[in-house]
Amino acid sequence: MMKVAGYIERKSMLYQTGVEYGDYTMNHVLGCSHGCKYPCYAFLLKKRFGQVKTYEEWCRPVLVSNTLELLDKEIPKLKDKIQSVQICFTTDPFMYGYPEIQEMSLAAIRRLNEDNIKCCILTKGQLTIELKDLYSENEYGITLVSLDEDYREKIEPGAASYTDRLAALKALNEAGCKTWVSIEPYPTPNLIDQNIGEILEAVSFADRIIFGRTNYNKTVSAYKENKQFYNECAEEVIAFCEGRGISYHIKAKTQTKE
Repeated sequence: MMKVAGYIERKSMLYQTGVEYGDYTMNHVLGCSHGCKYPCYAFLLKKRFGQVKTYEEWCRPVLVSNTLELLDKEIPKLKDKIQSVQICFTTDPFMYGYPEIQEMSLAAIRRLNEDNIKCCILTKGQLTIELKDLYSENEYGITLVSLDEDYREKIEPGAASYTDRLAALKALNEAGCKTWVSIEPYPTPNLIDQNIGEILEAVSFADRIIFGRTNYNKTVSAYKENKQFYNECAEEVIAFCEGRGISYHIKAKTQTKE
């Protein structure tokens, strides 16, 4: 088990966002230890605003120590406006191997749920079965872009194994929780040759599937048929989900006109 690199305090916690996972979000950690090798939008964003200087610094997560105090202050003012809270937008709430982060995440979810605020969670870590006892409207999700563990070790070296992610999500699903899977950023064949149909079958128990391309990646851009590839993959996701009665969302700019 790992310890966070330090602690910081913030002036606010909940803020509005335009993403599809929730109309509000929160980030109670700065940084992420998963070390993803595809360009990390969260790191690029935080570096742009001067909150971190290097990727090495980003991979040493820092916990926001006054998270619960901020929620106690902000929830009464915002609870009538919030439909759902995404946890998290620029970090991972169940960062693999960091029990202190998991504990704070659980406490934050419980605090939001006390006021019947739905939480939408996304992780490359391992979801805890404790979540099954929380608010029934919560939605629990994992990122899964492959089933190949060798590929995961290359692109997400600090994250939980695909096998562990799937097992944890399936356990929550079987416990009656709402579950979803983000197949994004999906790699082109020059990164890994794989069958998206096999991934879809592996997550067919989920209530919702989100699919999106890899952006800001020179290797993907160098794949001449990348537009056609993503169009075909998106069509396969749509057909699969519609055939199984699974809710789905195709991320913007994934499908393009030739």
